Amino acid sequence: MSFESDLLAILPRLRRFAASLSRDRADADDLCQAALEKALRARDQWQPGTRLDSWMYRIMRNLWIDEGRSRQRAARTFAPEEAGEHVGHAGDRDVEAHVMLSDVDRAMHGLPDEQREAIALVLVEGLSYKEAAEVLDIPMGTLTSRLVRGRGALIELLGEAA
Repeated sequence: MSFESDLLAILPRLRRFAASLSRDRADADDLCQAALEKALRARDQWQPGTRLDSWMYRIMRNLWIDEGRSRQRAARTFAPEEAGEHVGHAGDRDVEAHVMLSDVDRAMHGLPDEQREAIALVLVEGLSYKEAAEVLDIPMGTLTSRLVRGRGALIELLGEAA
């Protein structure tokens, strides 16, 4: 298989991880596109025989962190884009979007970033603890504690939703 074919094969998983990071479908699509562009430009840095999905998750996470830093800087300079979001709008779109969210989505979004990332990589994407720890660049013990706290928080949040 070619590098591009392998990327296409994992695209649904990349989009799912992007959505778990960004909490917004449009931002997730932008993040996924940026990660794919970066991977295609840096394809010679990927080592065949290693996991392409782990390499892509790391690229995506680093891009998301960079984007967050950029947004923080912009927020100190400009009024947030969301400030004008509801001007002249009846709220139908917000109600519809809220109804479409599942309980699990809402619970995932209620988690701190560190726990959400760990849960997305291990429980949703199926990475091993070791692989997820490498993607997140943290010790295995830290990953384990984030998973334990994240699972507990999810159980609590889902219990409240019921």
